[in-house]
Amino acid sequence: MGQVIAVVSGKGGTGKTSFVSHVGLYLANMGKKVLCLDCDIGLRNLDIALGMSDCMVMDFTDVLEGRCSLEEAITPHPRVPTLSLLTAPNTLRRPVDSAAFQRMLSQIRRQFDYCLIDAAAGLGAGFRLAVAGCDRAIVVTTTDPTSLRDAQRTVMELGRLPRGRVHLVVNRCKRRLMRSLHQTIDDAIDTAGLPLLGVVPEDEALTLAMGRGIPLPFLGSDRYAGRAYRNIAARITGIRVPLMRIH
Repeated sequence: MGQVIAVVSGKGGTGKTSFVSHVGLYLANMGKKVLCLDCDIGLRNLDIALGMSDCMVMDFTDVLEGRCSLEEAITPHPRVPTLSLLTAPNTLRRPVDSAAFQRMLSQIRRQFDYCLIDAAAGLGAGFRLAVAGCDRAIVVTTTDPTSLRDAQRTVMELGRLPRGRVHLVVNRCKRRLMRSLHQTIDDAIDTAGLPLLGVVPEDEALTLAMGRGIPLPFLGSDRYAGRAYRNIAARITGIRVPLMRIH
């Protein structure tokens, strides 16, 4: 039985979509069968981050409302056979049925090793939909004080998950900036109150990749952010990997 992991943040701009797309790719490269599920209704862009822009015909509401099967709505990645995408709708005609969504997640668990949900930013309906049926959650934050405060609030909303099922990822870390602000990774951990799953450094190659809609592995870049995402993917599967140093 597979795992459903909700990737969440208390505010926008923390890098959730980049995280889901790259960790999903690295899990798939490890031989895992992975589904990336975009849950950001109306603002979907996981397809762009995966290099799958305009590949999808159906979205997850088509499955929930019986217009197609799960298999028909899922789009395989054109370059990675074990990676697939299920996208969000551009608009909603009616509220999403949470019970039907959770039934769909149960079906996904039977077909995939991992389902990474790119949740909507904030703590609204999109967030609640993503976390209601998840097995684990990853809170993505940056080191700025507002992001850390929002991460702390997000943790409070994840209280239903058992201890050890919620982890923190600190994204876009700049070592020099953190020194100038007298911040450390420990501060981020203490503020959010979560065990640390990984640290992702600021990386110009990642900005280029996201801008071009070409994930880092396809650009031949496996340093800095790419290496961090690969390490996080390994930790998700239970492999122990040391935290990388941020230069």
